[in-house]
Amino acid sequence: MLDHLIRRATVVDGTGAPPFVADVGIEDGRIAVVGTTAVVGGRVNRRARTEEDARGLVLAPGFIDPHTHYDAQLFWDPYATPSMSHGVTTVVGGNCGFTLAPLHPGRPADADYTRRMMSKVEGMSLTALEEGAPWTWSSFGEYLDALDGRIAVNAGFMVGHCALRRHVMGPAAVGGRPDAQQSKQLLTLLHEAMDAGAWGLSTTQSTTHTDGDGRPVASRHALPEELLALSRAVGEHEGTQIEAIVAGCLDRFADEEIDLLVGMTAAAGRPLNWNVLTIDAAVPERVPRQLAASARARAAGGRIVALTMPILTPMNMSLGTFCALNLIPGWGETLALPVPRRIARLREASVRAELLRCAHSEEAGVFRRLTDFGRYVIGDTYAKENEGLTGRVVRDIAAERGTDPFTCLVDICAADDLRTVLWPMPTDNDPASWELRRRTWEHEDVLLGGSDAGAHLDRMCGAPYTTRFLGDCLRGRKLVPLERAVRMLTDDPARLFGLRDRGRIARGWHADLVLFDPDRIDAGPATLVHDLPGDGPRLDARARGVVSVRVNGVETVRHDVTTGAVPGVVLRSGRDTETVGTTH
Repeated sequence: MLDHLIRRATVVDGTGAPPFVADVGIEDGRIAVVGTTAVVGGRVNRRARTEEDARGLVLAPGFIDPHTHYDAQLFWDPYATPSMSHGVTTVVGGNCGFTLAPLHPGRPADADYTRRMMSKVEGMSLTALEEGAPWTWSSFGEYLDALDGRIAVNAGFMVGHCALRRHVMGPAAVGGRPDAQQSKQLLTLLHEAMDAGAWGLSTTQSTTHTDGDGRPVASRHALPEELLALSRAVGEHEGTQIEAIVAGCLDRFADEEIDLLVGMTAAAGRPLNWNVLTIDAAVPERVPRQLAASARARAAGGRIVALTMPILTPMNMSLGTFCALNLIPGWGETLALPVPRRIARLREASVRAELLRCAHSEEAGVFRRLTDFGRYVIGDTYAKENEGLTGRVVRDIAAERGTDPFTCLVDICAADDLRTVLWPMPTDNDPASWELRRRTWEHEDVLLGGSDAGAHLDRMCGAPYTTRFLGDCLRGRKLVPLERAVRMLTDDPARLFGLRDRGRIARGWHADLVLFDPDRIDAGPATLVHDLPGDGPRLDARARGVVSVRVNGVETVRHDVTTGAVPGVVLRSGRDTETVGTTH
C-alpha cells in the first residue's frame, strides 16, 4: 500500500521536460510510481493510506538552496524558515569559511570567539547563538550528529576554513601562518571532517569578512600554498566540493584571484562555487570578467561555478548598526564611532563630502549600487520630528526641505539617534539588466542561488527567491518557461553537488516535493518579526500559493503552516553525494 497518492497533478519533473499530468505515489520516503494519465492505463490504481486531488496544481521536486547559513538556526528552527515554506527541501550550509565546528575541546573560549565572529560577519543575533544552540560538540562529526533526527529539511554542510585554523592554531589563527606540524594538523582535521560527512572545504579571502574583534578572519591569513594543500585533500574524498569567496566576488576578480580559484579547483579535481554574481547592464564588463574565471578553470582541468540570484533581494541599511554601508571604502572608520560622535561627524559638511567621494569612487565597486541616496525609502522611524516619513523617498523629502539627499538622509537618521531603517531602491531593475540576466543564466557555469538564508537576519530576506522567481516566470517577465525555471531550482543544483536520487520526480528517487498553485505562487513582502531566541528580530516573508511541501515523503508544510514533522536528513558526503567531475 502506498503511503500517499497525489492524483492528477501537473508534474514538472525537474529535467526540463514539458509538464505532464500524472498520479504520483509515495512509499517509504521515495517516489514509488509516476502514472501518466496521458497513456492508456496510466492512472494509478494502487491503494494509499491518504490521497489528494491536485488538479490544476503543479507538482515539482523540492527546491535546493545552494548557499545558506542555517548552521545555527536549525537548532531552534528545524524548518529553516522561511525557506521551507517557499518549497526548499534541501539546504547547503557551512559556506564562506564559517562553521560552528570543529571546536577545540581544550579551549572553551573558542566557542565564544566563534559566536562573536558569526554575529559580526554573518549578521546573526549573538543572544540567539548563545541561547539557541547547545554547543556540545567538538569534532565536525559531533556537530552533524547533534542535528541528526531533529531537522525538517535535508541539510549538507561544508567545513569552514576559519574553524579549522582556529582549532589548530588557537588565537594565532588570526594573523599567523601554520608551521609544518600545524599544516599537517590542518589537513588531518579536514580529512576527519570529510570522513564524518562534510561536503568539502569553504574558505574566504574577502576583505569584507572581519571577526568579532574587527580583525580579518582566520582564513584571510592563509597563503596560496595552504589553500592548495587543503584543496588537494578535498579531492581525496568522494562527493566533495569547494566553496570560496574572494574580494573580487563583489565586483570583478583580480588576476591573482582568478589564479588562486583556478589553482584550487584544478588541485582538487572538484567543482568550486562562489557567491554572488551581480548582474547590472550599467556595468556590462562585469559578467564577462567574472565568467573568464570559469573558462580559465575548464582549460586547467577544473570547474568554477558562479551563483547568482534570479530576483532583486531588498536589503535594508542603517547608519546606526553594521551593514553594507560600513564596507564602502572610507566609510568604516566614521560608522564605527560611538553614536554621539558619529552623529557629530556626519553633520560636518566636509565629512559628508568625503564620504560621497568615496562612495562614488572606482574602489567602491559593487557598493556603488547603494550610493544613490535620493532613491532610498525611509522605513521605521522613532523621533517625533520624523513622523509621517515612513514609506517616503528621500529625494522628495530633500526637495521639500531645500537640501541635498544625503544631508537630508543624515538629518532624518540623526533625529532617530541613527536607528532609522533605510531601504535603497535597486538601480538595476531595468529591462536591459533583466535581459542580461536571462542570457547569463544560459551559461553552463552559472547556477541560481545565493540567498544567504539564515544570515543577515534583520537586514535582508533572500530565502523567498524560489517562489518569487516562479511567480515572475509564470505571470511577470516570463524570462524562462516553467519547466526550465524548475530545473534551475532543483536538478541543476542537485547535479552540481552530486546529490544521490534528489532533484527530480522519478520512480525510486527521494520524495522531496512541492505542490503549488501556478496562478498564485509568489512571496509576500518582508516584514520584521521577533521570534529568535531572546526575542531577537529578523525579516520574514510568507509564501503564497504553496499548497504542500514534503521531505522524504513526509509532509512538513501545508498552506504555509508547519506540520510538526521532522523527516529531514543530514546529508553526508560519499553516502548522500557522489563525486562530480570538473567536466560534463
